[in-house]
Amino acid sequence: MRHIILALALLCPAAALAQGTAPATAPAATPPAADKPAASQPMVGDKPLVQVGKKSAAKKGEKPAPGKPLSVAQKLQACGDIDDATKERLMCYDEIFKPQPKPKAAPAKGVNDCRFVKEEDERLTCYNGFADKIPRLPR
Repeated sequence: MRHIILALALLCPAAALAQGTAPATAPAATPPAADKPAASQPMVGDKPLVQVGKKSAAKKGEKPAPGKPLSVAQKLQACGDIDDATKERLMCYDEIFKPQPKPKAAPAKGVNDCRFVKEEDERLTCYNGFADKIPRLPR
């Protein structure tokens, strides 16, 4: 056991020193300047380091991916910023939940059920009732 500890105590510092120094021998023939990579390119040994980039950056002409998509709650809160009792606010809610009016819609149990209300004023009131209950999320 003592021999192993002694061997490790001698080899670890030697390995650390060997990693920090450059090789003492130089190649006999230096390659021409055309074969040398650019000085700004990082090297691993005598080979250039392969750098992997994002796929979207590699493809030209494509738009970058937009940020994280908004949740339904965040979209409803954004609609709440529009003036109340206006056609624009109803249109904003209708973009989230496409209206599917039914002649006799049951009372809404969730915001998703508001799309079945036929009258626009009642549908807007239904959406507002559920949107006001949503706690404010950090933006």
